[in-house]
Amino acid sequence: MLRAGIDGGINYIDTAYPYHRGKSEVLVGKALEGGYRDRVHLATKMPSWLIETQTDMTRRFEEQLQRMQTDRVEFYLLHALNAERWHKLRDAGVLEWAHERIREGRIAHLGFSFHDSNAAFREIVDAYQDWTFCQIQYNFLDEATQAGTDGLRYAASRGLGIVVMEPLRGGKLAAPNAGISAMWNAASAERSAAEWALDWVWNHPEVSLLLSGMSTPEQVQQNLDAAGRSEAGMLAPSELNLIAHVRDAYNALIRVPCTACGYCMPCPHGVSITDVFQLVNEGSMFENWDLQRKKYGEMTSEGSSAGSCIRCGACEEKCPQHIAIRDELAGVAEQLG
Repeated sequence: MLRAGIDGGINYIDTAYPYHRGKSEVLVGKALEGGYRDRVHLATKMPSWLIETQTDMTRRFEEQLQRMQTDRVEFYLLHALNAERWHKLRDAGVLEWAHERIREGRIAHLGFSFHDSNAAFREIVDAYQDWTFCQIQYNFLDEATQAGTDGLRYAASRGLGIVVMEPLRGGKLAAPNAGISAMWNAASAERSAAEWALDWVWNHPEVSLLLSGMSTPEQVQQNLDAAGRSEAGMLAPSELNLIAHVRDAYNALIRVPCTACGYCMPCPHGVSITDVFQLVNEGSMFENWDLQRKKYGEMTSEGSSAGSCIRCGACEEKCPQHIAIRDELAGVAEQLG
């Protein structure tokens, strides 16, 4: 799939130290053998939560290069920054460390990915004059979430390239319920739900590129086709108005604003937090509560349901969406248990 995407024109490959339980960088390295490495801009991320000193930075970076079978990365991000992590890395000398790697030619461009408030985003953008780019969560449901539209425009005004993650909000926007599907189908332009969501992001001139997760070869081709048709300013006012109406319909249905990023995991008591929230959101969005209760019963048998939560709060400290996870889990247990 990776090679088919590159053959079709994809030239930016995004991975990170913890993805797929540490196996993503290894897989990417294997996929880029046979000449593919020189055809792409490779991006990976410093695991900021594991870093205390510049020695840690060097050790993790060298490990990442070894995993990916490369001697350099074009784009290196400080991963999942919030205000606390940024202050910790800044004080540990991350900018000085990165300057040295850039001087050596082992990092071409330094940036950061972000999950926190708009105020924290502006602070990080302003703290360093040589950021090349940033990566933010952005889709038509998240205009006011985290960096949001204001952050998008602010970073662009400061000359940063902008990489968008979660354009489909963890894939949820690609699988609408019957009511929302009917809204899309009533449009004069024929697009899939995924295309509407992707086109909304690409419509913004501030966006340099977006990251769209692909799980099948068919999705690779669909994404290539959609990207080939996309451009800034492509949507008409009537189409933007339709998307606004769909946004309102979604906001009325989504129960827990979880994107399944997995940062809250693993739960020390075995709760599969993202899977639990997916059940209640899918039940609300797709009106298939019997199916979700059946799945929840299976999770209870395995000890991974919300009923195993002891309210320790470890998950909430790591959630980039700042969800009140303990309260939400209790609500799910009451509804599905």
